Amino acid sequence: MTKLIKDTTRRGALKTMAGAAAGAATMPLWARFAQAQSSEPIKIGFQQHSTGIGAAYGRWYGRTTEAAVKLINENGGINGRMVEIVAEDDGTDPKRGAEVVEKFATQHNCDVGFGTLFSHVVIGSAPRAGELKLPYFVVSEGHHVASGMLNRYTLQPGITDVKSQVQAMAPYVAENLGKKVTMVFPDFAFGHDHRDFFTAAIEAQGGEVLEHIAIPPAETSFTKYFPKIPRDTEVLYHVMVGPAVLTFVKELGEFFGPSRPEMFGFIDSLEAVAIDSPGLEFLEGTYFWEGMPRHAQGDQSEHDKFYRAAVGVNERGASVSDPTDISTYAHMFGCWETLYVIKAGMEAAGYQGPGDRAALIEAVEAMSDMPESRAHPQGAKVFNGKTHQVFGHQYISRVEGGKLVKVHTTSIEDTFYPDEVDYTTQPL
Repeated sequence: MTKLIKDTTRRGALKTMAGAAAGAATMPLWARFAQAQSSEPIKIGFQQHSTGIGAAYGRWYGRTTEAAVKLINENGGINGRMVEIVAEDDGTDPKRGAEVVEKFATQHNCDVGFGTLFSHVVIGSAPRAGELKLPYFVVSEGHHVASGMLNRYTLQPGITDVKSQVQAMAPYVAENLGKKVTMVFPDFAFGHDHRDFFTAAIEAQGGEVLEHIAIPPAETSFTKYFPKIPRDTEVLYHVMVGPAVLTFVKELGEFFGPSRPEMFGFIDSLEAVAIDSPGLEFLEGTYFWEGMPRHAQGDQSEHDKFYRAAVGVNERGASVSDPTDISTYAHMFGCWETLYVIKAGMEAAGYQGPGDRAALIEAVEAMSDMPESRAHPQGAKVFNGKTHQVFGHQYISRVEGGKLVKVHTTSIEDTFYPDEVDYTTQPL
């Protein structure tokens, strides 16, 4: 069912136009008010994983999106127009994903599509977005955008990709945890990115992967896979997604008992799960990659504090209204930041409607440095307009006393790799 997240703060937005588009800044104040009140809204089609294995992410992607749009509208919208989110559930399914993109373009008359997370859904949806010439801003982490697999209308400007993440992480793992690694990952494109890129990255550090253990994404019990872990494993690298992540981590602890190897996980294995849940005590002293630290750190920035309050998340990454409702904090910032990129791109392009979609793509491609700010609370970033991929800091946290404590921050330069495509050479 289509869900329209309509602007409920229009009156409030008309009281403060301090953040209105630069193009409208020379207009009389009354004219800006009148324009914002009378213009049609900018419609952003939100491809949401409301059901299926991505539902926990979809829920928090939705809350983050609503919070960002509320703030954007309260500060004048985009080019003096309010923003309206049109949300459609894709079921975390590639076929439905393509159908949702079609609806955005042909039924809802959306200006852009936005928000997709799971890589197989992105790969199934992006070709249709390209055919329809619908700018498609994904929040996925997969390397499919920067690899050149997709098209000029697909961009990932708000979250980094797996290749950059693991390349930046591997030196820390090799130097501090060990060089003989066994990998456990989901058996689809996202997991294959981890398999391929971390294997190469750890080998570049003089390490090796002893075993690759691929697990079907819909699996609900994992114990049968663990005997495949070689005895001489020094580091167990794990990344798991979906509704059974708590089961996965608990069964991992039961399998190893007190004699586990060092463990380096991507927080995907515990997104939407409290780190101090019963049965997870064995995680004490293990390490996680985090896209954005879930637990507020001692050096918390004012931007993280502002963003955390805006999306309704407390210092431990749980909903302020329900401490048992744990956010997908390491990923959902990508929705917030991508919406601000869309806003900046539309303002730079003087965007008025679908006829300006090509100009919007070119405006985003022209972006580069993105300073840490309220618009980019995760940290500073650099956007590569040729590959349509953003690069940013990565974080490693250690579980200490039931808390995720940041122990390492990579540089942005640690995440760079040679371009594999130049989308700007493709026709619009």
